Amino acid sequence: MKVVLPLVAVCALFALGYLGGSVAPGWLVGAAVPYAAATVFLVGISYRVLLWARVPVPFRIPTTCGQQRSLPWIRPARLDNPFTGAGAIGRVLLEVLCFRSLLRNTRARFTPDRRLVYGTSLVLWLGALAMHWSLLIILLRHLRFAFDPVPGAIATLQGIDGFLEVGLPPWYVSTVLFVAATTYLLFRRLVRAQVRYISLPADYFPLLLLLGIGLSGLTLRHLLHTDVAAIKELTAGLVSFQPTVPAGISPLFFGHLFLVSVLLAYFPFSKLVHLGGIFLSPTRALANNSRAVRHINEWNYPVTVHAYADYEDELRAKMVGAGIPVERDA
Repeated sequence: MKVVLPLVAVCALFALGYLGGSVAPGWLVGAAVPYAAATVFLVGISYRVLLWARVPVPFRIPTTCGQQRSLPWIRPARLDNPFTGAGAIGRVLLEVLCFRSLLRNTRARFTPDRRLVYGTSLVLWLGALAMHWSLLIILLRHLRFAFDPVPGAIATLQGIDGFLEVGLPPWYVSTVLFVAATTYLLFRRLVRAQVRYISLPADYFPLLLLLGIGLSGLTLRHLLHTDVAAIKELTAGLVSFQPTVPAGISPLFFGHLFLVSVLLAYFPFSKLVHLGGIFLSPTRALANNSRAVRHINEWNYPVTVHAYADYEDELRAKMVGAGIPVERDA
Protein backbone atom coordinates (compact mmCIF):
# COMPACT_ATOMS: atom_id res chain seq x y z
CA MET A 1 0.00 0.00 0.00
CA LYS A 2 2.96 2.33 0.47
CA VAL A 3 3.40 2.21 -3.31
CA VAL A 4 -0.15 1.67 -4.51
CA LEU A 5 -1.62 4.74 -2.80
CA PRO A 6 0.93 7.20 -4.27
CA LEU A 7 0.54 5.55 -7.69
CA VAL A 8 -3.24 5.88 -7.55
CA ALA A 9 -2.88 9.49 -6.40
CA VAL A 10 -0.58 10.41 -9.31
CA CYS A 11 -2.87 8.71 -11.83
CA ALA A 12 -5.90 10.46 -10.35
CA LEU A 13 -4.15 13.84 -10.47
CA PHE A 14 -3.19 13.33 -14.10
CA ALA A 15 -6.75 12.30 -14.94
CA LEU A 16 -8.06 15.38 -13.12
CA GLY A 17 -5.84 17.64 -15.19
CA TYR A 18 -6.71 15.78 -18.40
CA LEU A 19 -10.44 16.05 -17.75
CA GLY A 20 -10.03 19.65 -16.62
CA GLY A 21 -8.45 20.48 -19.96
CA SER A 22 -11.23 18.67 -21.81
CA VAL A 23 -14.35 19.69 -19.88
CA ALA A 24 -13.62 22.66 -17.61
CA PRO A 25 -12.84 26.14 -18.91
CA GLY A 26 -9.27 26.31 -20.21
CA TRP A 27 -8.29 29.13 -17.85
CA LEU A 28 -8.89 26.90 -14.82
CA VAL A 29 -6.14 24.35 -15.50
CA GLY A 30 -4.15 26.55 -17.88
CA ALA A 31 -3.90 29.67 -15.72
CA ALA A 32 -5.57 29.53 -12.29
CA VAL A 33 -3.96 26.28 -11.14
CA PRO A 34 -0.38 27.20 -12.26
CA TYR A 35 -0.64 30.63 -10.60
CA ALA A 36 -1.96 29.10 -7.37
CA ALA A 37 0.78 26.44 -7.40
CA ALA A 38 3.51 29.02 -8.04
CA THR A 39 2.20 31.16 -5.17
CA VAL A 40 2.19 28.22 -2.76
CA PHE A 41 5.70 27.29 -3.91
CA LEU A 42 7.18 30.76 -3.44
CA VAL A 43 5.46 31.45 -0.12
CA GLY A 44 6.21 27.97 1.22
CA ILE A 45 9.87 27.99 0.23
CA SER A 46 10.37 31.50 1.60
CA TYR A 47 8.73 30.53 4.89
CA ARG A 48 10.83 27.38 5.28
CA VAL A 49 14.10 29.15 4.46
CA LEU A 50 13.36 32.07 6.79
CA LEU A 51 12.35 29.64 9.52
CA TRP A 52 15.65 27.77 9.20
CA ALA A 53 17.64 31.00 9.02
CA ARG A 54 16.18 32.15 12.34
CA VAL A 55 17.29 29.04 14.22
CA PRO A 56 20.24 30.02 16.46
CA VAL A 57 23.47 28.10 16.01
CA PRO A 58 25.71 29.20 18.91
CA PHE A 59 28.49 26.73 18.20
CA ARG A 60 30.17 25.22 15.16
CA ILE A 61 28.75 21.72 14.72
CA PRO A 62 29.92 20.53 11.27
CA THR A 63 30.12 16.80 10.65
CA THR A 64 33.54 15.98 9.26
CA CYS A 65 35.40 12.97 7.94
CA GLY A 66 38.92 14.30 7.48
CA GLN A 67 41.92 15.64 9.32
CA GLN A 68 41.27 18.89 11.16
CA ARG A 69 43.75 21.74 10.86
CA SER A 70 46.20 21.48 13.74
CA LEU A 71 50.00 21.40 13.57
CA PRO A 72 51.79 22.91 10.55
CA TRP A 73 53.36 19.59 9.52
CA ILE A 74 50.03 17.71 9.53
CA ARG A 75 48.17 18.07 6.25
CA PRO A 76 44.51 19.04 6.84
CA ALA A 77 41.53 17.98 4.74
CA ARG A 78 40.51 21.37 3.40
CA LEU A 79 37.17 20.22 1.98
CA ASP A 80 36.22 17.30 4.24
CA ASN A 81 37.13 19.32 7.32
CA PRO A 82 37.14 22.99 6.22
CA PHE A 83 38.84 25.53 8.45
CA THR A 84 37.86 28.67 6.51
CA GLY A 85 34.68 30.01 4.97
CA ALA A 86 36.07 29.38 1.48
CA GLY A 87 36.60 25.73 2.36
CA ALA A 88 33.04 25.46 3.68
CA ILE A 89 31.71 27.02 0.46
CA GLY A 90 33.74 24.53 -1.58
CA ARG A 91 32.36 21.67 0.47
CA VAL A 92 28.77 22.79 -0.06
CA LEU A 93 29.32 23.32 -3.80
CA LEU A 94 30.78 19.84 -4.18
CA GLU A 95 27.76 18.47 -2.36
CA VAL A 96 25.27 20.41 -4.48
CA LEU A 97 26.95 19.83 -7.84
CA CYS A 98 28.48 16.38 -7.39
CA PHE A 99 26.59 14.74 -4.46
CA ARG A 100 29.94 14.06 -2.82
CA SER A 101 28.56 12.60 0.41
CA LEU A 102 26.59 10.00 -1.56
CA LEU A 103 29.89 8.35 -2.44
CA ARG A 104 30.43 7.29 1.16
CA ASN A 105 28.95 4.35 3.05
CA THR A 106 25.89 3.75 0.87
CA ARG A 107 26.30 -0.03 0.58
CA ALA A 108 26.86 -2.60 3.32
CA ARG A 109 27.83 -6.24 2.81
CA PHE A 110 29.32 -9.20 4.64
CA THR A 111 32.73 -10.52 3.66
CA PRO A 112 33.34 -14.30 3.44
CA ASP A 113 34.63 -14.22 7.03
CA ARG A 114 31.37 -12.54 8.15
CA ARG A 115 32.72 -9.03 8.65
CA LEU A 116 30.43 -6.11 7.91
CA VAL A 117 32.05 -3.63 5.52
CA TYR A 118 30.74 -0.44 3.93
CA GLY A 119 31.43 0.84 0.45
CA THR A 120 30.26 3.09 -2.34
CA SER A 121 27.26 2.35 -4.54
CA LEU A 122 28.37 3.96 -7.79
CA VAL A 123 25.12 3.04 -9.52
CA LEU A 124 23.08 4.93 -6.91
CA TRP A 125 25.40 7.94 -7.15
CA LEU A 126 25.25 7.99 -10.95
CA GLY A 127 21.47 7.55 -10.93
CA ALA A 128 20.90 10.42 -8.50
CA LEU A 129 23.37 12.64 -10.34
CA ALA A 130 21.79 11.88 -13.73
CA MET A 131 18.27 12.50 -12.46
CA HIS A 132 19.02 15.87 -10.86
CA TRP A 133 21.25 17.24 -13.63
CA SER A 134 18.90 16.12 -16.40
CA LEU A 135 15.97 17.70 -14.54
CA LEU A 136 17.89 20.99 -14.35
CA ILE A 137 18.68 20.87 -18.08
CA ILE A 138 15.04 20.10 -18.90
CA LEU A 139 13.88 23.07 -16.83
CA LEU A 140 16.34 25.37 -18.59
CA ARG A 141 15.32 24.02 -22.00
CA HIS A 142 11.67 24.72 -21.25
CA LEU A 143 12.48 28.41 -20.88
CA ARG A 144 12.33 28.58 -24.68
CA PHE A 145 8.54 28.51 -24.36
CA ALA A 146 8.60 31.66 -22.22
CA PHE A 147 10.77 33.91 -24.42
CA ASP A 148 10.48 35.17 -27.95
CA PRO A 149 13.07 35.27 -29.37
CA VAL A 150 14.74 32.41 -27.53
CA PRO A 151 17.93 33.51 -25.68
CA GLY A 152 21.13 32.31 -27.27
CA ALA A 153 22.22 30.40 -24.16
CA ILE A 154 18.98 28.38 -24.12
CA ALA A 155 19.22 27.67 -27.85
CA THR A 156 22.81 26.51 -27.43
CA LEU A 157 21.88 24.25 -24.53
CA GLN A 158 19.03 22.80 -26.56
CA GLY A 159 21.38 22.09 -29.47
CA ILE A 160 23.92 20.36 -27.22
CA ASP A 161 21.21 18.31 -25.52
CA GLY A 162 19.86 17.10 -28.87
CA PHE A 163 23.22 16.66 -30.61
CA LEU A 164 22.49 13.00 -31.43
CA GLU A 165 19.66 14.12 -33.78
CA VAL A 166 17.89 10.79 -33.47
CA GLY A 167 14.30 10.75 -34.70
CA LEU A 168 12.00 13.58 -35.69
CA PRO A 169 11.55 15.56 -33.54
CA PRO A 170 15.00 14.77 -32.15
CA TRP A 171 15.34 12.94 -28.86
CA TYR A 172 17.03 14.88 -26.09
CA VAL A 173 19.68 13.15 -24.00
CA SER A 174 18.36 14.78 -20.82
CA THR A 175 14.85 13.40 -21.42
CA VAL A 176 16.08 9.83 -21.77
CA LEU A 177 18.42 10.15 -18.78
CA PHE A 178 15.71 11.68 -16.59
CA VAL A 179 13.16 8.96 -17.26
CA ALA A 180 15.76 6.18 -16.95
CA ALA A 181 17.33 7.55 -13.75
CA THR A 182 13.96 8.20 -12.07
CA THR A 183 12.81 4.69 -13.01
CA TYR A 184 15.99 3.24 -11.50
CA LEU A 185 15.58 5.17 -8.22
CA LEU A 186 11.97 3.97 -7.97
CA PHE A 187 12.93 0.40 -8.91
CA ARG A 188 15.69 0.43 -6.27
CA ARG A 189 13.21 1.34 -3.54
CA LEU A 190 10.90 -1.46 -4.66
CA VAL A 191 13.50 -4.21 -5.04
CA ARG A 192 15.98 -3.70 -2.20
CA ALA A 193 14.41 -5.01 1.01
CA GLN A 194 16.37 -2.68 3.30
CA VAL A 195 15.37 0.43 1.36
CA ARG A 196 11.78 -0.75 0.92
CA TYR A 197 11.48 -1.29 4.68
CA ILE A 198 12.38 2.31 5.57
CA SER A 199 10.49 3.89 2.64
CA LEU A 200 7.24 5.73 3.24
CA PRO A 201 4.49 6.88 0.86
CA ALA A 202 6.13 10.33 1.03
CA ASP A 203 9.22 8.75 -0.56
CA TYR A 204 7.35 7.10 -3.43
CA PHE A 205 4.99 9.96 -4.27
CA PRO A 206 7.64 12.45 -5.50
CA LEU A 207 9.35 9.79 -7.60
CA LEU A 208 6.07 8.70 -9.18
CA LEU A 209 5.09 12.33 -9.71
CA LEU A 210 8.40 13.12 -11.43
CA LEU A 211 8.11 9.96 -13.51
CA GLY A 212 4.56 10.89 -14.52
CA ILE A 213 5.73 14.35 -15.58
CA GLY A 214 8.61 12.89 -17.58
CA LEU A 215 6.50 10.23 -19.33
CA SER A 216 3.67 12.63 -20.17
CA GLY A 217 6.15 15.17 -21.55
CA LEU A 218 7.87 12.48 -23.60
CA THR A 219 4.49 11.35 -24.94
CA LEU A 220 3.59 14.90 -25.89
CA ARG A 221 6.79 15.37 -27.85
CA HIS A 222 7.20 12.02 -29.59
CA LEU A 223 3.87 10.16 -29.65
CA LEU A 224 0.82 12.43 -29.47
CA HIS A 225 1.86 15.78 -30.89
CA THR A 226 0.16 18.98 -29.84
CA ASP A 227 0.22 22.56 -31.08
CA VAL A 228 3.63 23.82 -29.91
CA ALA A 229 2.86 27.39 -30.99
CA ALA A 230 -0.25 27.40 -28.79
CA ILE A 231 1.74 26.05 -25.84
CA LYS A 232 4.34 28.77 -26.35
CA GLU A 233 1.60 31.39 -26.41
CA LEU A 234 0.11 29.98 -23.20
CA THR A 235 3.50 29.88 -21.43
CA ALA A 236 4.49 33.36 -22.55
CA GLY A 237 1.15 34.69 -21.32
CA LEU A 238 1.65 33.08 -17.91
CA VAL A 239 5.14 34.53 -17.54
CA SER A 240 4.03 38.03 -18.58
CA PHE A 241 0.93 37.87 -16.30
CA GLN A 242 -1.32 38.16 -19.34
CA PRO A 243 -2.69 34.61 -19.43
CA THR A 244 -4.38 33.40 -22.59
CA VAL A 245 -5.44 29.84 -23.27
CA PRO A 246 -5.55 29.36 -27.05
CA ALA A 247 -7.53 26.61 -28.70
CA GLY A 248 -5.94 23.49 -30.11
CA ILE A 249 -3.96 22.40 -27.04
CA SER A 250 -4.17 18.68 -26.34
CA PRO A 251 -5.81 17.65 -23.04
CA LEU A 252 -2.67 15.56 -22.47
CA PHE A 253 -0.74 18.80 -22.08
CA PHE A 254 -3.15 19.98 -19.40
CA GLY A 255 -2.59 16.70 -17.56
CA HIS A 256 1.15 17.28 -17.83
CA LEU A 257 0.80 20.89 -16.65
CA PHE A 258 -1.41 19.84 -13.75
CA LEU A 259 1.22 17.36 -12.51
CA VAL A 260 3.87 20.09 -12.71
CA SER A 261 1.59 22.40 -10.71
CA VAL A 262 1.04 19.71 -8.08
CA LEU A 263 4.81 19.21 -7.82
CA LEU A 264 5.33 22.96 -7.27
CA ALA A 265 2.64 23.16 -4.58
CA TYR A 266 3.86 19.97 -2.89
CA PHE A 267 7.54 20.96 -2.94
CA PRO A 268 7.74 23.15 0.21
CA PHE A 269 5.98 20.53 2.36
CA SER A 270 8.01 17.50 1.27
CA LYS A 271 11.52 16.12 1.46
CA LEU A 272 12.23 17.83 -1.85
CA VAL A 273 12.75 21.06 0.09
CA HIS A 274 16.33 19.91 0.74
CA LEU A 275 17.02 22.01 -2.36
CA GLY A 276 17.08 25.06 -0.10
CA GLY A 277 17.90 23.42 3.19
CA ILE A 278 21.31 22.15 2.18
CA PHE A 279 22.66 25.71 2.06
CA LEU A 280 21.52 26.37 5.65
CA SER A 281 22.62 23.09 7.21
CA PRO A 282 24.97 23.92 10.12
CA THR A 283 26.49 20.44 10.01
CA ARG A 284 27.70 21.03 6.46
CA ALA A 285 27.93 24.75 5.72
CA LEU A 286 30.06 25.89 8.66
CA ALA A 287 33.83 25.96 9.02
CA ASN A 288 35.26 23.68 11.69
CA ASN A 289 37.42 26.14 13.62
CA SER A 290 36.19 25.63 17.17
CA ARG A 291 39.71 24.94 18.47
CA ALA A 292 41.11 28.15 16.98
CA VAL A 293 38.21 30.54 17.52
CA ARG A 294 36.18 30.88 20.70
CA HIS A 295 32.48 31.00 19.91
CA ILE A 296 30.34 32.68 22.56
CA ASN A 297 26.59 32.36 22.69
CA GLU A 298 25.74 36.07 22.72
CA TRP A 299 22.01 35.55 23.14
CA ASN A 300 22.34 33.24 26.15
CA TYR A 301 20.20 34.75 28.95
CA PRO A 302 21.31 34.64 32.62
CA VAL A 303 19.93 31.79 34.70
CA THR A 304 19.87 31.14 38.42
CA VAL A 305 22.19 28.24 39.27
CA HIS A 306 22.31 26.02 42.33
CA ALA A 307 25.86 24.74 42.75
CA TYR A 308 26.70 21.45 44.38
CA ALA A 309 28.38 23.28 47.27
CA ASP A 310 25.08 25.04 48.05
CA TYR A 311 23.22 21.76 47.76
CA GLU A 312 25.64 20.14 50.19
CA ASP A 313 25.37 23.05 52.67
CA GLU A 314 21.60 22.64 52.78
CA LEU A 315 21.56 18.86 53.15
CA ARG A 316 24.91 18.10 54.86
CA ALA A 317 23.41 16.77 58.08
CA LYS A 318 21.05 14.46 56.28
CA MET A 319 23.80 13.28 53.91
CA VAL A 320 26.13 12.49 56.82
CA GLY A 321 23.33 10.74 58.64
CA ALA A 322 22.59 8.62 55.58
CA GLY A 323 26.27 7.74 55.11
CA ILE A 324 26.66 9.77 51.92
CA PRO A 325 30.22 11.17 51.63
CA VAL A 326 30.54 14.94 51.61
CA GLU A 327 33.32 17.07 50.15
CA ARG A 328 33.89 19.13 53.32
CA ASP A 329 32.75 19.12 56.89
CA ALA A 330 30.50 21.78 58.32
